[in-house]
Parts: sequence; structure tokens; C-alpha cells
Amino acid sequence: MSFSANDDRKYIHDVVCEVQLVKFEPTSGVKIDTTEAEAAASSGAATDEKELQQVADSIPGPVTMYPEEFEKDDDTNYHMDFIVSASNLRATNYGITLADKHQSKLIAGRIIPAIATTTSLVVGLVCLEMYKLINKCEKIDTYKNGFINLALPFFAFTEPVPAPKKKYNDKEFNLWDRFELDSKKEDGSEMTLQDLIDHFKNTHKLEITMVTQGVSMLYSFFMQAEERKERLTMPLTEVVQKVSKKIPSYVNNFVFEICCDGEDGEDVEVPYIKYKFR
Repeated sequence: MSFSANDDRKYIHDVVCEVQLVKFEPTSGVKIDTTEAEAAASSGAATDEKELQQVADSIPGPVTMYPEEFEKDDDTNYHMDFIVSASNLRATNYGITLADKHQSKLIAGRIIPAIATTTSLVVGLVCLEMYKLINKCEKIDTYKNGFINLALPFFAFTEPVPAPKKKYNDKEFNLWDRFELDSKKEDGSEMTLQDLIDHFKNTHKLEITMVTQGVSMLYSFFMQAEERKERLTMPLTEVVQKVSKKIPSYVNNFVFEICCDGEDGEDVEVPYIKYKFR
């Protein structure tokens, strides 16, 4: 049986049930470190290749073993699940109080010391800027960029630079601007790719030549005529599903990047599209 990163816990359960456990027999002549000095001296010892091979042999089917970088905040890799299970098995053997996943993550990431240092300082500075946003301060020199280094220590604050302004036709915009579109038309049906192109031509006087979503190309003027004709009649969510992948249930908006020609027929840069379909 092959192994893969799979979120299905039943799959993991079935794989584990197939593992044939070898009865434990203590190895003779093994020295257990009882002091920090002994532990430090043995930490640089070479890996026991025989033990690694025994582990590999206990797994059914061909397997390739490779090192994995620990990441406590990615629940799909099951790193924390393994740590919680292994540590609680040991705790049970020795009568130590068990720790849940949250407590184990705090210990593994040493989060408590971080809260008292850089993290709290950064959060505090961010909150100061948020007060200004809530109070709707419009002058840009009201806001501040903060640069800190607790090791020196060094604290410096500068005024942010306004976002550069760009222009298409007679409209100015910056990198914070975007086109916002709702997927539903007046009759309740979803906007098609052709509807999107028509909307920009009639409303913004822009001729769309290409539409992309992430790394996927949804439409371009140089596509084969038959393929282009088919996609123009499809609802946009169907076009995305056709060229990329299944849409996760938590995704409510698409980000579309478009290439356009302006009123003069020249290529112009425009903001991205935020397309709400749920």
C-alpha cells in the first residue's frame, strides 16, 4: 500500500491497522544517558542504520523514507497529531499528566516566551495604526511604519509613501483598488464569460483580451476559436472548474486578472477583479 498526505482519518486508521508490530525485546548492551553531559556526548552519534531498516521493514509495501521539516501550524501534515500521541503514550507509561493538542502546540512552538517579546510589541504597534483607521484619519502622515530590533535595541518610525497612481482611459487607480462584481444577473442566473467581457466594454470602455485566475488561463484572444466560443457561453464558476480544480467550500470569491485595451486600442494596466459567486 502506498502512503500519501491524506486528510481522511479512516484511510490513516486502515493503514495503521495493516502494520505488523514486532514484539519488543530490549537490546542488550545499550547504555542509557542519565546526565546532561552524557546526553550531549551521545547526541552527535551516527544514526543506527539497522534500526532505521527495521522501521522501514515494518511498513507494508515499498517505501521511501526522507526527512520532513517540522511545521506545527499545518494540521494537514499530522506533525502535531504524532507528537501528541507519542508524548501521551510516554506520559501514560510513566504516570505523567497528559497534554492535549493545544498544550502540546504551545510547548512545541515555545509560544509563551514569544508573547512577552517581539510578538506583543508588533501587535501593539499594529493596534495603534488600527485606531487611526477606525477614526478614519485621511492624512497619510498620520500613519507610521515601525522598525524595531530588540537586540540592539533600535526603534524607528517613518511616514508611509502614498501608493503610486496609475491610469486607464480617464480613470485613476492604485494597487488598493479593484473591480467588484457579483455573479448574479438580474434574472438570477450567473454571469458568463461573455457577460464579463460585455460588462467591461459597456461600463468601463475596456476591451478584455485575456482573463486569468491564479496560474490558470480562462480566456485569451489567441485561443482556438472552438474552445474560445465554448467558454464564452459558460458561467464563470464552470470555466474556473474546467481549467483549474475543484472549488473549496470555504472560497466565496475569485480573483481575476485581466489584460485590456483602452479606448485608444493600446494595452492598459487595470485593477484586478473580485468576483463574488457565493
